[in-house]
Amino acid sequence: MSVRIGVITWPGSLDDRDAQRAIRLGGGEPVALWHGSHDLEGVDALVLPGGFSYGDYLRSGAIAALSPIMSEVKDAAGKGMPILGICNGFQMLVEAHLLPGGLIRNDHQHFVRRDQKLTVENNDTAWTNEFRRGQEIVIPLKNAEGGYVADDETLNRIEGEGLVAFRYAGVNPNGSLRDIAGLTNEAGNVVGLMPHPEHATEAGFGPTTSAAMRSGIDGLAFFTSAISAVSRVAA
Repeated sequence: MSVRIGVITWPGSLDDRDAQRAIRLGGGEPVALWHGSHDLEGVDALVLPGGFSYGDYLRSGAIAALSPIMSEVKDAAGKGMPILGICNGFQMLVEAHLLPGGLIRNDHQHFVRRDQKLTVENNDTAWTNEFRRGQEIVIPLKNAEGGYVADDETLNRIEGEGLVAFRYAGVNPNGSLRDIAGLTNEAGNVVGLMPHPEHATEAGFGPTTSAAMRSGIDGLAFFTSAISAVSRVAA
């Protein structure tokens, strides 16, 4: 069975084609979707890609979270469809209240771009099941408004319920509270993170590792995890 994963494009999206390529490399079939549509075209999973939707006007992801297709995204999330929000997509997920908290300007007030170490905190989700809990991975990061924030009650709840999917390791690049780099919802089908796994899926184009320059492909497991999750349900 071919697993069809939709990638939604907004005005200002710039990593949608990269996400489509990552899906293809993972063995899935990418399906291009448009923010102004109400049709998910029968896809099995969704990716909300990185970029600067609507120029990050008001707040990053705030306008995109109100776009027509988000009605279908919310409905699909409630029905258990795997949904991944990457960077700007993560910002959309919190603005749409599909994940808790918010994302604000980096504490140093600068755009940051680096190959970022992450620790896998939760490998029991549709997008992380091929990782090991506690595994350290390297995923490219690029953002200006990536600081994760929430009140103490929310932070304690997500910690207690195991909803932190990833933490920054080695260095906290943007001031995110409790080093939170990514979250999952209670059901484990919706995951959001600031780093860009789609940029670490093909040898020769990923982060540099001890083995070779640009050889890192830690991001590929996000997409193979989702394909495996969908395939198990279908079986």
